[in-house]
Amino acid sequence: MAIAFTQSGVAFADLEAPSDAAAPADANARTTDSRNAKKSTSAEDVDGEFGELGTVSVTAKLDQARNQLSPDVGSSQYIFDKKAIEQLPLGNATSLNQVLLRAPGVVNDSFGQLHVRGDHGDVQYRINGVIIPESISGFGQALDARIIDNLSFLTGALPAQYGYRTAGVVDITTKSGAPAKGAADTTGGSVGLTTGSFGTWNPSADFYGSNGPWSWFLTANYLQNDIGIENPTSSRDAIHDHTNQFKSFGYLSYLLNDSARLSFMFGTTNNRFQIPNKPGQQPRFQLGDIADFDSRNLDQRQKEQTRFGVLSLQGTLNETNYQVSLGQRYTSVNYRPDPIGDLMFNGVAGTIDRSNRANTLQADFSTALNNAHTLRYGLYVSDEHPVANNLSRVFPADDNGNQTSTAPITIVDNAAHITARTYGLYVQDEWQFNDKLTVNYGLRGDKVDAYVKESQLSPRLGLVYQATDTTTLHAGYARYFTPPPAELIAATDIALFQGTTNALPTNVNAETRSERSHYFDAGVSQKIGDHLTLGLDAYYRKVTNLLDEGQFGAALIFSPFNYARGRVRGVEFTANYDRDNFSAYFNLASSRAMGRQVVTGQYNFDQQELDYIATHWVHLDHDQRLASSGGVSYNWNGTRFGADYIYGSGLRHEFANSAHLPQYYSINLSVDRKFDLPALGPLDVRLAAINVTDRSYKLRDGTGIGVGAPQFGARRGLYLGIQKDF
Repeated sequence: MAIAFTQSGVAFADLEAPSDAAAPADANARTTDSRNAKKSTSAEDVDGEFGELGTVSVTAKLDQARNQLSPDVGSSQYIFDKKAIEQLPLGNATSLNQVLLRAPGVVNDSFGQLHVRGDHGDVQYRINGVIIPESISGFGQALDARIIDNLSFLTGALPAQYGYRTAGVVDITTKSGAPAKGAADTTGGSVGLTTGSFGTWNPSADFYGSNGPWSWFLTANYLQNDIGIENPTSSRDAIHDHTNQFKSFGYLSYLLNDSARLSFMFGTTNNRFQIPNKPGQQPRFQLGDIADFDSRNLDQRQKEQTRFGVLSLQGTLNETNYQVSLGQRYTSVNYRPDPIGDLMFNGVAGTIDRSNRANTLQADFSTALNNAHTLRYGLYVSDEHPVANNLSRVFPADDNGNQTSTAPITIVDNAAHITARTYGLYVQDEWQFNDKLTVNYGLRGDKVDAYVKESQLSPRLGLVYQATDTTTLHAGYARYFTPPPAELIAATDIALFQGTTNALPTNVNAETRSERSHYFDAGVSQKIGDHLTLGLDAYYRKVTNLLDEGQFGAALIFSPFNYARGRVRGVEFTANYDRDNFSAYFNLASSRAMGRQVVTGQYNFDQQELDYIATHWVHLDHDQRLASSGGVSYNWNGTRFGADYIYGSGLRHEFANSAHLPQYYSINLSVDRKFDLPALGPLDVRLAAINVTDRSYKLRDGTGIGVGAPQFGARRGLYLGIQKDF
């Protein structure tokens, strides 16, 4: 597969080059280009390369200038281009989280969650260099793999530009509609359909084009199936698990002149889920004259909506590259209980509505001071308005939690609406010390004014040493400051639920705090011959107020809390091989993530568990000793055969996460070919088998810290994909 692991941006795999830039002749040329690109992005340089300063040349120059705003010195980088995504079993119908699972150090979890290097979430998403404010945790994906032209996944000790969510940075360069080198203005697009097991129906369409200074790209897709959320049983077909999802994305660009462009991008998501049922459960409470309820008939539902828009001015001014963006994102989650069943099984039927509107300003600048130094600086400001409204029906109860009446009462628990503001400034210098050594050092300052007021100055240091033409070493240190996600915090009034069947285990509720950590990372990348690249990376993180999240209620919405201390360490190995029509990759990661003493959100824990964690280091619920992924792809006379797998040694469970679940794996196969039909022209046809061995495996069993229900991985699925380009 055309997936590349790079150390500090030095890409050794032979990736498909972007349509508007010339590909390097070999891996060493890519390394040289990466360094020289930082020295100049003037119009004269681009004019000399392309022979004329037309629309294509200006677009290429501005793309290059935008790339210079985002350094990666000292970090580890994994690259997926659109060709690599097309080679996945489901191609561009693959969900974004499944794409990221093919990167090292990424662990799979239930509800579509990802954990990177021992963190719970903490992933930052950027589109064309712009931070996209995070959404409220849910089951659906807000972004679609069909928008990706190139995806860079950064981990490790990141430069000062990157703050807030730092376990991993997903930096997406979108398709744009700009014409390729040597091409005239044109329009085109595609329509496609993926269908198959579990009632899957996934039509999609995209449209792109350019006309003079204008270019555009639009895409939309609809998905329905009967495995919206993981099955709580090992059976093949889940009960009450239908989902309907719609996504759209658009990018519009206008060239103001040969040094500036104005762009607007937007995205919408509307996802609806049935919550799957587990048969055979026995009611714990009685509602009026109703003494029994079949758990197969529960009707719990969740709706998730996201929409965002970003207006950006980007260009070059003398020796300075810049991008200034204004954005807004609105996201909401609405949980609707079964009004009878939830009361009888859980003692509470809560209608939960959460939303967050975030307004953002982001400005990034890069100035080439001379051939040795590139200064980068910028700011980020966000203004968020999280809202949490809860209406709960509960039963009266005695001090021991025993139901004292079969008539429910209603409790309104609407959190006080606040404004959460975040401010960040950074400055850093990339110093090309000599032909072999590059140093990036900087300082970042952050301040958060939300439920609590906190701030921090964070130094960063990254080094890359090109020991030989085939060996690259990197090392980095980063001081991180990670505020709790404001959209997930709902200030619960504990007193409201005393004397009810929804009384909380303890009455302590300290405000969630920002996480502070020291991060150390070092690695090596070794190219062997012309086709094989090996990588090894090790990291250690020492944490104060370690942030974690858990599901602590009947609604499948996550809540953050802090451990007083944390320590995370791990090692990652990668291998990539690419020759002629054959390519392969392999990732193996070992990680250990531990926490001690719960200091916020204590009301979600039993006192016995709190006492134990106060005196013992415990595994985080998402800690997994081993994670691995790999795949092969072979093109035989125009037919591509592919196979890949995902492996995990098991997430944590039982009291205080004291044990781990059994290991699991999923093997996937695919074959695709492009046919040239007389009436239709080119038509791409794909067959895929997901979890071809039909292995039933547990991701969760309903025990462990903040784990509310069991979830099983999907059983074998067979899919047909058809795409027609026009």
